[in-house]
Amino acid sequence: MLATVVAGVVSITGAAVFSFALLSKVVEKMVSLSVGIMLATSLLHALPEAFDSGADTKSLFATLLGGLLAFFLLEKVALLRHSHHHEGDGHHHAHGHDAREAGKAGWMILLGDGMHNFTDGILIAAAFLANPELGIVTALAIVAHEIPQEIGDFIVLLNAGFSRLRAYVFNLLCSLMAVVGGLLGYYTLDRASGLIPYVLVFASSGFIYIAVSDLMPQMQRRSTLKESVPQVLLIGLGVGLVVALHAF
Repeated sequence: MLATVVAGVVSITGAAVFSFALLSKVVEKMVSLSVGIMLATSLLHALPEAFDSGADTKSLFATLLGGLLAFFLLEKVALLRHSHHHEGDGHHHAHGHDAREAGKAGWMILLGDGMHNFTDGILIAAAFLANPELGIVTALAIVAHEIPQEIGDFIVLLNAGFSRLRAYVFNLLCSLMAVVGGLLGYYTLDRASGLIPYVLVFASSGFIYIAVSDLMPQMQRRSTLKESVPQVLLIGLGVGLVVALHAF
């Protein structure tokens, strides 16, 4: 419960602070850091935990494949990730931008965020049931990738006519769906522990998909040596944080 609440409140509040202050350089750094954290959490901890559980290997790989395809389809219908453009490259519309269309985009974002946070809560519950250390690392990874995502969402909501306070409150309410997912996951998965490895694999496919298909291509658009070196170092820092947390 504490992990789901903290993950939601911290990510939303952090995103609001960065969005409203327009700290674009900090946002870019957070994207690089979150890539390292998400990939390390998935590939070094969650997936090994699942495959060491004794579950059928072919079934786990099938779940991984199905998860990647499912996240692709969810993105296609704009129900999972609505915007990760944190560099001012797609959210600055002219004053005459169609308010009706912008408003629809805003409500679509809130709907998608609620669904996304619900699944995050299930993931956190599954991770804690599998291993408390993995639960903590997973919650941190969710915070790290939610902040860059929520920054883009805040910008879209403001463009859709939401006030700063209204955008923050609605996003915060959506983030509490993680608590609902966490409760459901805890009581459901605790009685059906055999499902935990599959939930871990499915959720890991989401982390991997987000990092590889969206965040990394964003980073590749900044190809100068001056821009690339900090990216590589921050990815390494993200991996190092996950390894260090697991070591303790």
